[in-house]
Amino acid sequence: MSASPTHEQPATAPDRRSAPTEGRGRAALAITFLRLGLTAFGGPAAHIALMQQEFVARRRWLTAADFLDLVGAASIIPGPSSTEVAIYIGYRRAGLVGLALAGTCFILPAALIVTAIAWAYVRFGQLPTTMRLLQGVEPVVVAIIAQALWTFGRTALKTPLLGLICLAAFVLDVVGVNPLLLLVIAGVISASAQARRSAELPGIVAPLLPAAAGPALASGVSLTKLFLVFLKAGSVVFGSGYVLLAFLRGDLVEHLQWLTEKQLVDAVAVGQITPGPVFTTATFVGYILRGPVGAVIATIGIFLPSFILVAATAPLIPRLRRSRIAGGFLDGVNVASLALMTAVSVQLARTAVVDAVSAGITLVSLFLLLRFRLNSTWLIVGGALIGVALSVR
Repeated sequence: MSASPTHEQPATAPDRRSAPTEGRGRAALAITFLRLGLTAFGGPAAHIALMQQEFVARRRWLTAADFLDLVGAASIIPGPSSTEVAIYIGYRRAGLVGLALAGTCFILPAALIVTAIAWAYVRFGQLPTTMRLLQGVEPVVVAIIAQALWTFGRTALKTPLLGLICLAAFVLDVVGVNPLLLLVIAGVISASAQARRSAELPGIVAPLLPAAAGPALASGVSLTKLFLVFLKAGSVVFGSGYVLLAFLRGDLVEHLQWLTEKQLVDAVAVGQITPGPVFTTATFVGYILRGPVGAVIATIGIFLPSFILVAATAPLIPRLRRSRIAGGFLDGVNVASLALMTAVSVQLARTAVVDAVSAGITLVSLFLLLRFRLNSTWLIVGGALIGVALSVR
């Protein structure tokens, strides 16, 4: 059932009338995403949940339905989905300037943190061992995702058919069906149901997919080749950091032999345990291969396609929603995205909630979110402090 619109009154149209053009509006956008980039632990599902809590529940810049449309659109283009949601939000608030601000500010804190870790890694030969704060942060992240799923579910599950699609997508994801395939199938089923009630011609909902990647690059670590490797990754990789691991392994370890297996696994681990986008794995690899300049080049390479794809597709989302068939496709993608996010949250809960203390952190955090709409940043900081306390007991 859809959430009541009376509680959500933001301006959501992508045109200039709804975007704050004053410096203060852009500054608020930048500061908010810098803060999220510093505190968004837990991977894409957690990042999206944090953005929902910030921009739908607290600031009311978007309705839950509009936010879900952005999540659905980010799910069917390649690249880091949570970063692309941030870029879409920036476009909605302040056009192309907002697009650049939101994406850059969300990426920058993580890139700087990963660069510092990469420096220590090159100097001392191993990852830092002081990441125990995650013991307290991860249960908080479980609560944030649960709160977001509740809001998403009330908005996205508008019909029994969409509920069945969501359930089927969840089950198929658990048994290992390709997530992108699930998103497309869900969209087609929902669009077909709309088509039976509409006279529109089909064929206007095909997702924007890039051309297949070209041949692997030749050996030799030049900045140009480094940029092209990560530009290719950002242009064709869907899904999580584990998908990125498989892609980079083929290029960087097997073909180009720039990294060892251990270095690549360490790079992905750094992307997973630091806040912000998981794709800052590229920053770590770039630093290992060519120092600070390499870190900058690799980071630009892997994230640049997301900015371009969002700029190209953002103006289309409201038009798709106005079409019954295209809107039906987006509804299907949205509920499939909800199912995938639920599956990820279940996996995270199994690893994060392991004892009475972590269960207590999760329950208290969920209560504070649902009852008082407490800013999730404070919950994450509190969880980090608890994690540090647990590590020195």
